[in-house]
Amino acid sequence: MRTVEHLPLPQPRREERADAARNRAHLLCVARRMVAELGVEKVTMDGLADRAGLGKGTVFRRFRTRAGIFHALFDEEEKRFQERVLSGPPPLGPGAPAAARLAAFGLARLEFLVEHLALVRAGLDTGQPKPLQHSPSLFHVQMLLSEAAPAAAASGTLALQLVAALEGPILLYLHPAEQAGPGLVVADLGASWCDLVERVCG
Repeated sequence: MRTVEHLPLPQPRREERADAARNRAHLLCVARRMVAELGVEKVTMDGLADRAGLGKGTVFRRFRTRAGIFHALFDEEEKRFQERVLSGPPPLGPGAPAAARLAAFGLARLEFLVEHLALVRAGLDTGQPKPLQHSPSLFHVQMLLSEAAPAAAASGTLALQLVAALEGPILLYLHPAEQAGPGLVVADLGASWCDLVERVCG
């Protein structure tokens, strides 16, 4: 019987009025189509308002900044990824040893971030940084690390360093047009991640 797990999922939004909820869903749908057609660099708040048939004020109230559009789109993808971690098949989901799950998590996370790299980078708002301490990845890595290597995980610092090593190179250094190609990037970083997990977990 599988153990029920809990990740710190994003806090539920306050209940929206029906028209606000419809506008939000419509804007996200239109924004998703625009990203697919034009690429993130050509999606603007004015363009989204025009394509959606809504006022610019509505777009501003919903997303606040241009980066907010992409952050909202990435948030939808993040929820789907977390569902795979919570209830998908092992070794990513429950049912495998903690060390195996930790290795699988890193590989899946790398693939996920590379797949959505342009979106997540466009959603980074330097005015509102997102500390790693609030990352669902950190919670999950800490949970698995505490099971696989309790002594090493005790302070919580190692989990933070592992998540930084996992996500930092993707978000900060890797560019979408990387000549090596995303497959090779994931394979290279993935191999390093698995080696690191093996060393940490013994």
